[in-house]
Amino acid sequence: MNNEHTQDVDDPAIRSIEMLKAVVEGQTYDAVAADFGLTRTAVERRVKSVAVQLTQVVGVDGLKPAGAAFVRRLRHSREAILAALEQFEPPPATGERAARVLSATEVAQGAVRIKGRSSRPWHDLSLYYLLFGTGLRPLEVARLEVRDYLAADGSVLLETELRAAVAINGKPRPLFFRSNRLNDALAAYLRERDQLQHGSGQADRYRGLDPDSRLFLTALGEPYPITPNGEPQQKRHVCRALLETYRKLFRYADIECISTQSARLTLMSRMYERGADEDQVGEVLGIADRSAVREQLARPRPTLAHLLDEAV
Repeated sequence: MNNEHTQDVDDPAIRSIEMLKAVVEGQTYDAVAADFGLTRTAVERRVKSVAVQLTQVVGVDGLKPAGAAFVRRLRHSREAILAALEQFEPPPATGERAARVLSATEVAQGAVRIKGRSSRPWHDLSLYYLLFGTGLRPLEVARLEVRDYLAADGSVLLETELRAAVAINGKPRPLFFRSNRLNDALAAYLRERDQLQHGSGQADRYRGLDPDSRLFLTALGEPYPITPNGEPQQKRHVCRALLETYRKLFRYADIECISTQSARLTLMSRMYERGADEDQVGEVLGIADRSAVREQLARPRPTLAHLLDEAV
């Protein structure tokens, strides 16, 4: 399973996989339920479902579909299950609508609704526009610091680099803040931060903010908490508070099939419309494999008639 999918814990299928991993590592259904904010029954059902899919789609040495219903057999097959998961691409859940590309009108309408419904409109609009303007993942958004967005003189870093410490895959990549809507919303939000003295710094640098403070803070002026997710050696983390904030914003936006993934697909589509190839899209989104880019959203292929129309 490629890195792009394993990191997006906001996806229900990936969350089910994380639950399965937790169970085979020895956690009880009750403990996993508490960690994911679900009932024990819901966790047990999702773990068994993904385990059966794994045996049917990839195959797990020593484990048959019927055996997936028993925790003892799952744990006995721990190594085989973890190995099989590396090759597993989960199918969409029944009744679940796939993420889709949103039109410019839909994105704008969503922003209007968020602004009208939010108690922190500039903070929330900034978070919203950031997904569509940069393609960052929620965990990367949570890790951003003021210095990642502003130069010392307070100007916006229109073309910069996502630091390795911020990127989910630990590799730096290009980062662009070239959306006027995003920058206008962030300007208003950072003014509010300065007025509230949330993460204050020197008055004449970084718009009065501490450059090492997180770019986005909670209503109390605290960083969104980032916690480990998985085994220590996996070095994986999650920011559940920001994920929940995004879910709230998507409810406010009231757009069919809106999600963090649909925002990334929308950015990919815009880049393709402007002539980008898979390598450029992958570079911006942090996806090294061209085939993985195509799996998410294939580059539109013009018809021969279009290519040859008025050729001379």
